[in-house]
Amino acid sequence: MHGGNQANHSHHQQERPRFSRPSFFLIRPQPSRPTHPAFWLVAACCTLLWVAIILAGLAILIVYLVFRPKGPQLEISSATLNGANLDAGGLLNADLSVLANFSNPNQKVDLRFGQVQLDLYFRSVLIATQALGPFRERRREAVLRDVPLLSSSVALPADAAEAWRAGETGNRHSMKVVASFRTRSDLGGWLHYTFRTRRHCNIVVGAPPAGVLLASSCTSRH
Repeated sequence: MHGGNQANHSHHQQERPRFSRPSFFLIRPQPSRPTHPAFWLVAACCTLLWVAIILAGLAILIVYLVFRPKGPQLEISSATLNGANLDAGGLLNADLSVLANFSNPNQKVDLRFGQVQLDLYFRSVLIATQALGPFRERRREAVLRDVPLLSSSVALPADAAEAWRAGETGNRHSMKVVASFRTRSDLGGWLHYTFRTRRHCNIVVGAPPAGVLLASSCTSRH
């Protein structure tokens, strides 16, 4: 029996689970490579560029808020329809003289007029056009220009021709003068601001020979 107990005891000892100790690996960090000087140079240049852009934008904004540039104004001081003839075929010949008042509404900014063009419309039909040479206006200055608008054998659609004949009977013609400006504002002598502006003037003139200005109203469109 004793021998049998020893056998059982040795059998239980063999059935005990064996646990293995975990193995640990030591990972040594690799030495970091030094950053190339070109990278720092590019980063510094980009930073300086962004700072310069931000400062320039702020400077332009401050100058704009100080000067507050405005576009030129146009008013039709007088107009005369010297002569007009619409033949049976709907061809229009007309001679209109316009006294245009160009003014600079700015209190701190001078304006340079690079391109000025006046177009004359009757019932959405372009019947005359005239370009003006460049000129300059000081702040709060106004200049009067006599602008001839001549129509030579302009074909009118049937409805426009009928409206023109009705105007001759009623002794009044409604037309539109569209002025296109390309102007430059001088801000402080070192900063320039160029923009385009349009002024739309609706005019009513009498029939010739006494074709004087009866009404006028102008609005701006950018």
